[in-house]
Amino acid sequence: TAKEFKGKDSIKLDIVVAADEVYIIRTGIETNFAKTFLLSASQVYDFSKPLIIAVTSGDENTVFCRLYDAVTKVRIRREWNPNADWASIISEIQSRLTGISSSVPLTQEQPTHPQDLRIKQIRTLLDYPLDLVKEYLQFQDVDRPSLLPTNKIDSLVKTMCLAWAADKFDNPNDAQASYQKYVVEAVANSADELPAIRAWMQQVAKAKAGVT
Repeated sequence: TAKEFKGKDSIKLDIVVAADEVYIIRTGIETNFAKTFLLSASQVYDFSKPLIIAVTSGDENTVFCRLYDAVTKVRIRREWNPNADWASIISEIQSRLTGISSSVPLTQEQPTHPQDLRIKQIRTLLDYPLDLVKEYLQFQDVDRPSLLPTNKIDSLVKTMCLAWAADKFDNPNDAQASYQKYVVEAVANSADELPAIRAWMQQVAKAKAGVT
C-alpha cells in the first residue's frame, strides 16, 4: 500500500498474522523493521508452522524485527543486507505462502549419489587430477559419474589406480596384475573398495621401497 508522508509516497508493507485473530502489522517498506523481517522470513520455507515476531530497539527511533521458531525458540536469521532485492524477496515469500515456491530449502537438498561419492573418495585418496576426471566424463557425454553405467565407473576407477601406480612398476602389466589381485579380487570377495585400494597402495609402496 502507499500513503503520502512528508510530501512523498510512503510504500507500506502489510504483514498479515494469523493468530487467535487475524492481525496486520503495517510498516514502511524502507524501515529497518521491514527489512529485517523480510530477510528473516526469506529463511522460512514452511509458514504453516508457528512463528514469533519480536521487536528490538536500535539507535534513537529505530526498531528491528526478530523472527523465532515458536516451538524451538531458535532465532531465524539471515545476514544483514540493506541493499537486498526486496521485491524479489517479497515475491518469493508470497509464493511460499501460496505453495508455489520456486525455491527448494537447503535442508531438502538431495544427498550425494553413492557412485559420485565413490569416485570423489577414490580420486582424493589417489590424488588424481580432477580435470582428468572431468575430461573422462565429458568424453562420455555426462557431467557426473552417477550417470555412467557401472562398467564405465569401474573403468574410471581402474584408470585412476593405474595412473597412480604407473611410476611404481617397471612393467605396466605388473601394475594391472597387482591391481587385479589386491583390489578387484578383494572387492569380489566382499572387501570394501576404498580400504582395499588403500591397502594395495601401501603394499605397492612397500614393494617399491624394498620392504618385505
